[in-house]
Amino acid sequence: MTLVALVGCVGSNSHQAVENKTIKDDSMESKKVATFGGGCFWCTEAVFELIEGVEDVVSGYAGGTTQNPTYEDICTGQTGHAEVIKITYDPAKVSYPKLLETFGISHDPTTLNQQGADVGTQYRSVIMYHDEQQKAEAEKWKKEVAKEFADPIVTEIVKAPFFYPAEAGHQDYYRRNPNARYCAFVIRPKLDKVKKAQKKE
Repeated sequence: MTLVALVGCVGSNSHQAVENKTIKDDSMESKKVATFGGGCFWCTEAVFELIEGVEDVVSGYAGGTTQNPTYEDICTGQTGHAEVIKITYDPAKVSYPKLLETFGISHDPTTLNQQGADVGTQYRSVIMYHDEQQKAEAEKWKKEVAKEFADPIVTEIVKAPFFYPAEAGHQDYYRRNPNARYCAFVIRPKLDKVKKAQKKE
């Protein structure tokens, strides 16, 4: 999304009703929530929508100090928020460690505040845990994945803060705009990488 020449900053001054998205309550019986930031949320949302057992993915903002931030606010890199996705999943069908594995495959956890051409603190790698078990599993994942990289893992592991859903235009972005240049050149290769990994299982 930093590729302004390709897509620019789109959004609105207020948070619209999220189209075809329902943010599930964290306490829903038999359902759990995970929150990840791995660069552009258009990318991470599209990746996790591929995963069996993931029932809902909402793009949004978390981890900063600005209340009710807009996409334009986030683009400045001054709000402190990261672009994140909030996932509702069925733990009977997909485990949290599996989600962490997908998170690791779908982005580079060694680049500080950057994913490819997307640069800024809003694109930082971050796991926002919702309970102590998620925290422990995230820390275990970070230690294990460090063995696969020569450079240090810079992924932050923090308690999940307040989550602000992004504007409706950012939800299901890849699904609605598969032929957009950003989708073709940035998102699609990530999806192909995840699909390839799934086939090996």
